[in-house]
Amino acid sequence: MMNKIGQVMLYVNNQDEAVNFWTEKLGFHIVSEENNGHMRWIEIAPTEGAETSIILHSKELVAKMSPELNLGTPSLMFFADNLDELHNSLSNKNIKVGDIVNLPTGKVFNFADNEENYFAVLEKSN
Repeated sequence: MMNKIGQVMLYVNNQDEAVNFWTEKLGFHIVSEENNGHMRWIEIAPTEGAETSIILHSKELVAKMSPELNLGTPSLMFFADNLDELHNSLSNKNIKVGDIVNLPTGKVFNFADNEENYFAVLEKSN
């Protein structure tokens, strides 16, 4: 039986630029980097010991190897403790961010990576 999400595959056009965005601008760290001679993948996570990580794969290479796969961007929702501070920090790093919206479950905003993929961040209501 499945009991948690371990990794999310994110297919990107440029792995080096994607690593730079996630590590330098968002503060994620590289968990591992593998290259088997045909394919390179980089595992990143927001914190040490995070239960879920993101694997950055080359969209072009995966499309050639497995043309049946849907290579669209997954809709990811990150959680944060201080949404206002994070929103300001990302804005100051010239990351495209949306307005903070109040929902019944908490406050949320979206942001775009260097390839114009959008992700959301939620601060849950207490």
